[in-house]
Amino acid sequence: MASDLDTVRVLRALFNDMPRAPQGLSGLELMAWIKSSMTDCEGGEMAYMIEHITRNSMLDIVLHMRESGHLQDDAAFDETVALISTEEGRRTFRDRCIQAQKTVDATERLLKRARQTTPVPQALFSPDPQEIDCFVRGQVSGPGPLFAEYAAREEVLEIGVFPQTPERVHEFAWGFVVEQSGSWNVHVAEMWRRGTVGYFDRFLSAWKLELARPLDDSAEAPALPAGLQVDDGIGSFSSLSFTLEPGTEQAPVRRWLGETFIGRMLPRMAARALDDTLDFPEDDSAN
Repeated sequence: MASDLDTVRVLRALFNDMPRAPQGLSGLELMAWIKSSMTDCEGGEMAYMIEHITRNSMLDIVLHMRESGHLQDDAAFDETVALISTEEGRRTFRDRCIQAQKTVDATERLLKRARQTTPVPQALFSPDPQEIDCFVRGQVSGPGPLFAEYAAREEVLEIGVFPQTPERVHEFAWGFVVEQSGSWNVHVAEMWRRGTVGYFDRFLSAWKLELARPLDDSAEAPALPAGLQVDDGIGSFSSLSFTLEPGTEQAPVRRWLGETFIGRMLPRMAARALDDTLDFPEDDSAN
């Protein structure tokens, strides 16, 4: 472990040029001094807070490397302490950390590909023909237990995804679809149960991959209906969002969404999106 002396040395190096409160201040006087320091900082309070957060993060990194990394070597540790004692040196140290993280990320992507010794699951779920038929005919089921589970989540309430219960909700065994004014927002239960954040891009990447490849044993990739636009679900806090251009007939699009997308594409692409070991092409292409 890093010794107390190591910690003190790193603290002094990192914060040697930051203002220090005079000794002997009362609690109220100390709070007033801190407030004044934040206000007087170049860039204002936000810049002051960011600088403190950055330097504290550097403290954690250096002490961690002192305990279990290359800074266990005393000469390397002494060099790093001297480096981070100046503004220019801290910038150099931050650049090294960023570059190291990029290297780690690239290595992790390669390891993910190497670990893929088993095929990606063929489907996350098995579509229910009766549920799809009701969707195609425009028969809504109304909010069910999955909608209630999602709507009660803290982040959903905080963001205000549903200020009021939608009038048209199609609930399935795997999630639900909210339909309103020529748009359909697809919510997959497994996605929100994993926390949602980080899966918006993965679902869009899986969609692009699926759209570019033939369905099942067919010779051609599935064609997107004219007038239908697809986007990630960030705006609606969903997995994917479909929007119909004004003047486009809804019935054929609803049939495509039900029979082709939900019935054939979504089970497979959802399995890909939720497989954290799968590394999509960086350009999201299907090549």
